[in-house]
Amino acid sequence: MRFTKDHEWVELDGDIATVGITAYAAEQLGDVVFVETPDVGKALKGGDSMAVVESVKAASDVYAPLSGEVVEGNAALGDAPETVNDQPEGLGWFAKIRIADKAEFEALMDRAAYEAYLGTL
Repeated sequence: MRFTKDHEWVELDGDIATVGITAYAAEQLGDVVFVETPDVGKALKGGDSMAVVESVKAASDVYAPLSGEVVEGNAALGDAPETVNDQPEGLGWFAKIRIADKAEFEALMDRAAYEAYLGTL
């Protein structure tokens, strides 16, 4: 699993990256009440806004940590957005992306680096 400074996580299986927000981000948001996931087939570049998450505190964009094509959005979040709070780094994933360049994944932070980054906030 790799992480971004925008608090997204990425897990790679072959050329499919599963993307969600970290437990830290979910905690900062508070109770999630709505999630808009990206449409299948949407082409993304790293840093593009790919989803929206709304909580009782605010609405926030979720950014694509990698370039590629969306192959699946987590439709289950439409009926159960609280899954993002309950299992942010598991069933609360937002999208699966067929990545264009594995080097983008390798450039992201590993867990130790991400935790060190959190210590600076």
